[in-house]
Amino acid sequence: MQSVIHLDELRKSYYLGKQELPVLKGIDLDIYKNEFVALMGPSGSGKSTLMNILGCLDTLTSGRYVLNGKDVSKMNDNDLAEIRNKEIGFVFQQFNLLPRLSALENVALPLIYAGVPKKERNERAMEMLTKVNLADRHHHKPNELSGGQIQRVAIARALVNNPAIILADEPTGNLDSRTSVEIMNLISDIHSLGNTVVLVTHEEDIAHYAKRVVRLRDGLIESDKAKQETVLAS
Repeated sequence: MQSVIHLDELRKSYYLGKQELPVLKGIDLDIYKNEFVALMGPSGSGKSTLMNILGCLDTLTSGRYVLNGKDVSKMNDNDLAEIRNKEIGFVFQQFNLLPRLSALENVALPLIYAGVPKKERNERAMEMLTKVNLADRHHHKPNELSGGQIQRVAIARALVNNPAIILADEPTGNLDSRTSVEIMNLISDIHSLGNTVVLVTHEEDIAHYAKRVVRLRDGLIESDKAKQETVLAS
């Protein structure tokens, strides 16, 4: 089975003058289509750096990163921007919606960059808002929505380009516990429809929704475990 994400000896260092500060020290990882994987690790483990590289928001120092069959390791900034828009749907802790745009316009935004005509943009954006049960709020701006509704809009935006992966970075970090459960149930539903989801979190109860947990420590993978499905005796 071909992996959606393939990392081979991935390393990332930052430099302070001539001093090298290694953050990722040789990561080997495969994530396959329709997996739901949580990336975990304490502060300083490298999980945020890894998330930025997976999202093509940062480049690696050495090694190889293949996303949906495309080697992004040596791509330039323009190519990386195109890959980000076509292959990755982002859901951030801070939501990152544009305040002056309606929910519909925010969801349609990636399609503008993809050159999709306006009528089709609006139809696809409305279809995604319907998926997250917000069709009736499509004309509302972010300040007219609750935190949970705003995150639903962000999830709809992440889905609108039919990306290879949904990358969710601490998606419930700014939400109360009840709304967090709603959002994680929605992300689970999206996974069950066939989407590949990579969730970055430091919270065990949020990671519990994933089917596989990859833990990082000191720039290396400490453990990589698939969750055992509970089988009830009949």
